[in-house]
Amino acid sequence: MTETQKKFRRRAEARPDEVLNAALAVFVEKGYAAAKVDEVARRAGVSKGTVYLYFPSKEALIEGIVRRAVAPIALRAVPDLETFEGDPRLPITMLLTVLIQQLARPEASAVPRLVIREVMSFPFIANFYRNEVLGKVMPALIRLIERGVETGQLRPVDPELTVRSIIGPLLAHVALGELFGITPAKGLELERFLANHLDILFHGISAQPEEA
Repeated sequence: MTETQKKFRRRAEARPDEVLNAALAVFVEKGYAAAKVDEVARRAGVSKGTVYLYFPSKEALIEGIVRRAVAPIALRAVPDLETFEGDPRLPITMLLTVLIQQLARPEASAVPRLVIREVMSFPFIANFYRNEVLGKVMPALIRLIERGVETGQLRPVDPELTVRSIIGPLLAHVALGELFGITPAKGLELERFLANHLDILFHGISAQPEEA
């Protein structure tokens, strides 16, 4: 294979990501409903036909954006949650830390913000996010809590409701800022929020010495 052929191949392999980057920028700027595939193509520097070659619809574009940004987190986290033996607070902390780190990166935080903003108008986005992310992470978290209760490391809490208490505050924190413009005086301060959240959470679910 010549150098020109190698360069062309590398360019072709990178093109789907370039299209998704352009689509994310257009969706954030225009909103999903108003965004046009033509604009995505112009932003990516390709033809409209090239966009459709990789992503046959605008719906496929937003699915690709979500899958690329968030699904890998679920794929990495789920095996760890399902196989971890020991204090369940450790993998919970690691999972939420990874999520916070993702949200702190502007190019990554645009994805959950886009989902939160568009999810009520376009239910297919909610269904896709649920199937690709929440539907994989939440059952693994539930089983982790169940094991923690069984081993006496956690209080006898309801595993399903506890998982909502683990994830819910993070979603609410971002949604309050993104949808309602309600932020703490110093901004979202995601790392400080996480420390505060974990302090409240673990004091609530951890077994006390007399209970262990």
